[in-house]
Amino acid sequence: MVSYVSWLLYGVGGIVVAGMALLVAFQEKLVYVPVLPGLSKSYPITPARLRLTYEDVWLRSSDGVRLHSWFIKLFPDCRGSFPLITSNIAHRLEMVKIMLQRLHCNVFMLSYRGYGESDGYPSQHGITKDAQAALDHLFQRTDIDTSRIVVFGRSLGGAVGAVLAKNNPEKVRALILENTFTSILDMAGVLMPFLKWFIGRTGSKGPKILNCVVRSPWNTIDVIGQVKQPILFLSGLQDEMVPPYHMKMLYAKAATHNKECIFVDFPNGMHMDTWLTGGDHYWKITLDFLEKYVSERREHASSDDIRGTFFLEILGGLHTIGKIGKRALLNCRKNTPDGSFATNYVPLIRV
Repeated sequence: MVSYVSWLLYGVGGIVVAGMALLVAFQEKLVYVPVLPGLSKSYPITPARLRLTYEDVWLRSSDGVRLHSWFIKLFPDCRGSFPLITSNIAHRLEMVKIMLQRLHCNVFMLSYRGYGESDGYPSQHGITKDAQAALDHLFQRTDIDTSRIVVFGRSLGGAVGAVLAKNNPEKVRALILENTFTSILDMAGVLMPFLKWFIGRTGSKGPKILNCVVRSPWNTIDVIGQVKQPILFLSGLQDEMVPPYHMKMLYAKAATHNKECIFVDFPNGMHMDTWLTGGDHYWKITLDFLEKYVSERREHASSDDIRGTFFLEILGGLHTIGKIGKRALLNCRKNTPDGSFATNYVPLIRV
């Protein structure tokens, strides 16, 4: 019996050690997904294919890493709102096309290091520098209204966006988070349940002995309480990657310190398609938020005033593939001869 118990203990210990070794060695590959399985690292589509006015922008992060980005303009005269987007930017163009039409904004899309055509390898420290480089670039331009920069972050991008907003209270006008997690420590327990007892935030059960080996913790729950700008939380209740309660926890933490927080959930929204399944309601909520906190609209002013808003959009690395992406693409296309987006397309699926 003693021998059996000993072997059992050795076995459990071996599993823990093996789990630690895997976590230490491959954690970046679990957190950051520069290339979706089955897809090429090169861009499958460019803004030109969707008839968008844009320019290629090359940046240098503060540590010298070369970064690629797209500056997508509502009109050639691009003074207006701006979201900044980072990650697999070519895979976000379907949403951005609709975003320009519905929000009348300009968009700056950044591929952070290791993603798209950008050099380097992703890490929390490096990606934080990349987002800052993008924001600094916008403030060096003379063709945009730098007083109306809004950061939009989905998934991992929300964690990056929260840090950027916290670090730049005078530069970022507002923050929009969609399907973002509380921390990578908490997500590790979600994605790898067998490690849940050994990893997670300090408030959860268990010894959490693996917390110290996580190099990219992305503790959004700690950062969000320090963001002073208005925040819009967009949560898909069918999110199959990030449990929706993460977004509720982030909102609760932010609202304790910030009275300009709005939380909206979408019953049919999944991790990557909340914008699609949300339909008109999704865009109305977002537009109302921009008009309340970002637009300089005057009484009797035209709706074109919202064009002063600039989106810096940050989209993250926790991805789902397959029918979600295909459904989004198919539903966004109209029967145009070349298969491009129709300029008058409005999503019809409602929550």
